[in-house]
Amino acid sequence: MKAVVYREYAPDDDYAKILKVEDIDDPKPKADEVIFTNKASALNYNDIWGMRGVPIPVPLPHVSGSDVAGDVIEVGEDVKGIKVGDRVVSHSNLACRVCEMCTSGREFDCAKRQVWGFQTGDPKNDSPLWGAYSEQIHLPEVNVSKIPEGVSYDEAAAASMTILTSWHMLVGRAKITPGQTVLIMGGGSGVGSFGIQIAKLYNCKVIATASPDKLEKCKELGADYAVDHRKDDWHKEVRAITKEIAKSTGVQPGIDLTFDHIGQTHFNKQLTLLKYGGTLVSCGATTGYDAQIDLRHIFFKGINVLGSTQGTKAEMEQGLYWMGQGKIKAAIDSIHSFEQAAEAHTKMLQGKFFGKILMKPEGA
Repeated sequence: MKAVVYREYAPDDDYAKILKVEDIDDPKPKADEVIFTNKASALNYNDIWGMRGVPIPVPLPHVSGSDVAGDVIEVGEDVKGIKVGDRVVSHSNLACRVCEMCTSGREFDCAKRQVWGFQTGDPKNDSPLWGAYSEQIHLPEVNVSKIPEGVSYDEAAAASMTILTSWHMLVGRAKITPGQTVLIMGGGSGVGSFGIQIAKLYNCKVIATASPDKLEKCKELGADYAVDHRKDDWHKEVRAITKEIAKSTGVQPGIDLTFDHIGQTHFNKQLTLLKYGGTLVSCGATTGYDAQIDLRHIFFKGINVLGSTQGTKAEMEQGLYWMGQGKIKAAIDSIHSFEQAAEAHTKMLQGKFFGKILMKPEGA
C-alpha cells in the first residue's frame, strides 16, 4: 500500500525534502485489532513536531498522522464490537487500559500513553510504520469509534483529536456552565473552531480571537464577538466587550473561562481578563512555553489554571454525537493528496488555514 513516509528529520521545516510517497507492507490485524481504509485523514501540529524531531525524537522511518476515518475491511479474532463494513474513526490515545489512571477514567494520564501516529513506530516491534497517512490503518478495537449517521468521513477525520481535546478542555476539565462568558483563543484553529461551538452548545457568550482574515469565519461558527489577537491591545478590546455584555446581563465584567493553546505571547493577558474565581484551561503553547506570569492575578483573584491533554474515548464520542445531531460541524479548510503532503504541512505551519487540513490517498 501507499503511505507518506519520512526517513530523516527536517529541523529547517523543508518538508518537500523528506516527505515521500512509498510502498509499504499492508497491515495484518492482531487478535484485538481492526483494519480499515483511509477515506480521509487530518493534519495536527504534532506532525510538525515529529518532522522536526523535537521536542520528541520520533522513531525513524516514520508514518505520521493521528486522525483518520474509513471503512473496516478486516478484524482480528478477538474483536467483538466492530465488524467489516463499519464506518469508523480513530481515537489516537494509546493507553494500557489496566493501570490506576486508565481504570479511573484518566487514560490521558496513563504512564504508558502514546499519541498514535506521533510517538508510535518503534522499528524494534512488528509495526515500524504506523500512522494515519497510509492507505490502510490498523488499530486496537478500543481505539476506534463508529461514525454516527449524518457525519461524513471528512468531518469525522477532522474532528477526531480536536473535538476530543476541545471537549475535554471545556467540559471535562473546566466544567463549563451555561451563561458563562468564554474566551476562545485561536478560534480559527481546529481545537478553537470546535471550542467555539461547544461553548455555544452550552449557551455561553463567546468571544473568539483570531487573525484578521479569520474573524468573520469565527462568527459564522457561532462566536458572538471576534477580536484580532495580533494587535498589542487585543485584551483591551476583549475587556470592553465584557463591559458591554455586563450592561445587558447584569453580570460582572470579565471572562469566566478562557480556552488557551497559544501560550507564551498571550498567557498573562488572559489572566488579567479573568474574573475572580475564573478559569484558564490550556492544552498547548504554539507560540512558546516560557510565559511571563504575574502571580498576583492567580492568588489574589483565586484563578484556576488547568492543564489539559487529549481526553477519553467517551468524550470524543460525546462530541461526535452532537455532530450527528447537527449541533457541531467540522470546519474543513482544504483537502490534499498524499503527493501534496509537503504543501499541506507548510500551509499548517504558516497558519494560512481555518479549521482542519485533510489529506487523502488516491481514489479515497
